[in-house]
Amino acid sequence: MEIEVVSAKNSKVFGKCHVPATISIGDLPAQIHKQLKSTPAPNRQSLRLDPRGKALKDSDTLQSLNLRNGVRIYVKDLGPQIAWTTVFLSEYAGPLLVYLLFYARPSIIYGADADKPISLTAHIAAACYTVHYVKRLLETIFVHRFSHATMPIRNLFKNCSYYWGFTAYVSYHVNHPLFTSPCQVQVLVGLAAFALCEIGNFSIHIALRNLRPPGTKVRKIPMPDSNPFTQLFNLVSCPNYTYEIGAWVSFSIMTNCLAAVLFAIAGGYQMMVWALGKHRNYKKEFTQYPKSRKAIFPFIL
Repeated sequence: MEIEVVSAKNSKVFGKCHVPATISIGDLPAQIHKQLKSTPAPNRQSLRLDPRGKALKDSDTLQSLNLRNGVRIYVKDLGPQIAWTTVFLSEYAGPLLVYLLFYARPSIIYGADADKPISLTAHIAAACYTVHYVKRLLETIFVHRFSHATMPIRNLFKNCSYYWGFTAYVSYHVNHPLFTSPCQVQVLVGLAAFALCEIGNFSIHIALRNLRPPGTKVRKIPMPDSNPFTQLFNLVSCPNYTYEIGAWVSFSIMTNCLAAVLFAIAGGYQMMVWALGKHRNYKKEFTQYPKSRKAIFPFIL
């Protein structure tokens, strides 16, 4: 099958190439670049049928899209790419180091007079922050399976600025020499809720990993398994985000810190946007998708 490859930016014609009608959209960029060297590298290509249209799904084929011989395929250059794993490791290693700098070396941040006993709540908060980001690092290496190998490199700077900046903001206040701990009951309730949400978040990530066999892009309807924490799948499409928001709300309760509350709100808003998008995609992709499920908050949203 012959296709004409055109730049989505300026309608420049790269040329024509010949590919099987059964080739998947995910495999097409490599063939395009192999035959037309002037096109962007395969991992920089986003293919579409209209220069301003939506990107084609990797799982589709030219045949399944009913495209005819000589069809125009527009290539959008996504710019320099970086591996998802590299981005995630950078996002999560930074907060771990930044938080522990404020916690372990307060004199560097607050001055020489800051070396006084740290409250038990600050010790607990540091342990919670460490557990959370060590968990994320280990999940990135051993648990997560990514649909795409790379993302635009600009996301590295944007994401790191968000995570590192908010960590410095939260850590500055929680580890400050003038930090006042809430009552013991509030700390213990927040700690217990944080621990449960972290376990729940990890349980969902394992369940999602088990949905996709290694080396494949298979998509299935997420369902609960024998782990009781996964029962939240019966109520929402993205329980990993539900638990994540719960963890940071719990951290905010435990520390009684406004900076932590703002971090929970900012992260919660972004996760709501992601959850609503995934929920819509699930309903479009799976005709038998449970109608009673909400996106992220049971019975509400």
